[in-house]
Amino acid sequence: MREGIDSLSAQRIGFIGCGAMAQALAGGLVAAGVPASNLRGADLAPEQRKQFDEGLGIETCANNDELVAQSDVVVMCVKPNVVGAVLSTLDSASAPEQKLWISLAAGISLATYSDGLPLSSRVIRSMPNTPALVREGATAICPNAHATAEDLAIAKALFSAVGIAWITHTEEQLDAVTGLSGSGPAYVFLILEALGDAGVRQGLPREAAYQLAFQTVYGSAKLAIESGEHPGVLKDRVTSPGGTTIAGLERLESAGVRAALYDAVAAATARSKELGS
Repeated sequence: MREGIDSLSAQRIGFIGCGAMAQALAGGLVAAGVPASNLRGADLAPEQRKQFDEGLGIETCANNDELVAQSDVVVMCVKPNVVGAVLSTLDSASAPEQKLWISLAAGISLATYSDGLPLSSRVIRSMPNTPALVREGATAICPNAHATAEDLAIAKALFSAVGIAWITHTEEQLDAVTGLSGSGPAYVFLILEALGDAGVRQGLPREAAYQLAFQTVYGSAKLAIESGEHPGVLKDRVTSPGGTTIAGLERLESAGVRAALYDAVAAATARSKELGS
């Protein structure tokens, strides 16, 4: 069972927006032991609701006010450009000020929710990434001034159902999170593609080259996580004096791979700040 999942046992959790990330979170919660009867979804698109209904056994509706009224925790899983419209159309009769709001919308600040909800609303902003779709995500969460320690525990448990969750109390750090882990899967996919193609270039069958590349990256990350050792230490253990690995590493360093990754994270962080402003 994922970390802190017991803290969700008494919570009614509603998802506004029933797309891929909402399905991943809801599916992860159900797999971790949260009853499907505790979960609900709302979406204007019938096909999205159908996937919740049939794929996860979770009740859905087309009315956000109905969902909010029936939920203790409301997870905003809509596109960033429609967050304001969703908030502006909520009926005060659904008592939104009594709810915990968790936002998945990239670039949408806590201040946006303060403007669209009652001033005392408890809001937690998150930055997940796409590996959450296979329950191996990395998510950062940041609370507003009204969110409690219990609220943070609920949010952490929710995202722990689909990976790991890290808490920050500095909202500006979410831009760096976006540059690192939010955009990071794309960097890794580029590296996977390049490794596979490099294997083909050296004469390996394409299927074998990609399988070996994927498993090497996956296994290396797992080894780093489970050993708890610094990546530099693990790198040095693979690198024999005068051997094959040091020859390859020398080319990577001379090509500026390390600097390119620094620059990629910095550029994505800067862009996140621009979009947020």
